[in-house]
Amino acid sequence: MNLLMLSDVYFPRVNGVSTSIRTFARGLARMGHTVAIVAPDYGEGSGQERHDGEGEFEVIRVPARTIFFDPEDRLMRAADARRTRIALAGRQWDAIHIHTPFRAHSMGVHLARELGVPTVETYHTYFEEYVGHYLPWLPTALSRHVARVASRRLCHGVDHLIVPSAQMVEVLQRYGIATPHTVLPTGIDLAEFQGGDGARFRAQYGIEPGRPTLVTVSRLSLEKNIAFLLRVVRALVAEFPQLLFLIAGEGPDEPRLRRLVNELGIEANVRFFGNLDRRTTLLDSYKAGDAFVFASPTETQGLVLIEAMALGVPIVSTAVMGTAMVLRDTHCALIAPEQVDAFAAKVAQVLRSPDLRATLSAAGPDDAQRWSSQALMRQVESLYASLAQGRAALAAT
Repeated sequence: MNLLMLSDVYFPRVNGVSTSIRTFARGLARMGHTVAIVAPDYGEGSGQERHDGEGEFEVIRVPARTIFFDPEDRLMRAADARRTRIALAGRQWDAIHIHTPFRAHSMGVHLARELGVPTVETYHTYFEEYVGHYLPWLPTALSRHVARVASRRLCHGVDHLIVPSAQMVEVLQRYGIATPHTVLPTGIDLAEFQGGDGARFRAQYGIEPGRPTLVTVSRLSLEKNIAFLLRVVRALVAEFPQLLFLIAGEGPDEPRLRRLVNELGIEANVRFFGNLDRRTTLLDSYKAGDAFVFASPTETQGLVLIEAMALGVPIVSTAVMGTAMVLRDTHCALIAPEQVDAFAAKVAQVLRSPDLRATLSAAGPDDAQRWSSQALMRQVESLYASLAQGRAALAAT
């Protein structure tokens, strides 16, 4: 099949949506499908049309401008998006998969109507919980109302929804969205999350081999709840004065988080590492941790939890929305409520007990097997084929 994906965000912008899109594209390309991604140009090099580094799928970059309230992201310019859409209309597509609700959504819906091609949209983000962080001047009730209304309009404009978790389906049903849907997490390419050398990471960054260490991998934004984890660290340092918390990731909340580290007096216990190379240093950073900690309440998937599982890193996490789905029936994680003392108590259990760490670590790779992207992409392939056949049958009547 010839598959077109459109998104308002993609690498080099690092986040879960970018990772999910690349996983989809790589998995489908390896299955023999032709895949093209339309995404903003972030100014990384020249040329409007580029290919993925491994040459597996096409990436079409559209000139874009910065967004005043979120300088990390880009909005594709309307005139350039229109020219790209016209060019894409001259090619043959069997299905159009939309990943974000902004310019990419309107391009995909318009193009699908013009060509008579079925549309799929993944509801990646719990916008009702996010919008207040990015439009703080709006009253909370109004921002939530806007998110619900916009979600209904967008979801009713496509043929089928991919929703990463059953918990997110319940949210959409409360909104009154009736678009047919499939619950389908992205998963990860398990082959990419093997190995990793925690000792190498510790040696590289001067971290003592026996020092108790926690790690998290996350975009640094308000909704990821890193501030809560910093308060957990503060609660733990009385028992574990040498505790070190490694934070891998970048984002707009970093200045506030650094200030909070100072306010809590834990400067010696926290280190920020920014975005790390996903093929090497990131894997090492996971493995450097005695436990992986996570507490975001708004995840639709929680891919970093699956990555930690695959690498055999013990997990302590809350279980809300997508993280509840990922952690259900696992043997590699301790589940904690979003309460500082209770969460800290679970972490302390892991730090005190080498035997518990070994048990959780050994269970991780087995727990990760059900999130293999290879198996999940076969379900996506079947969905695309079914929608394309249905559209062809409708056109023939």
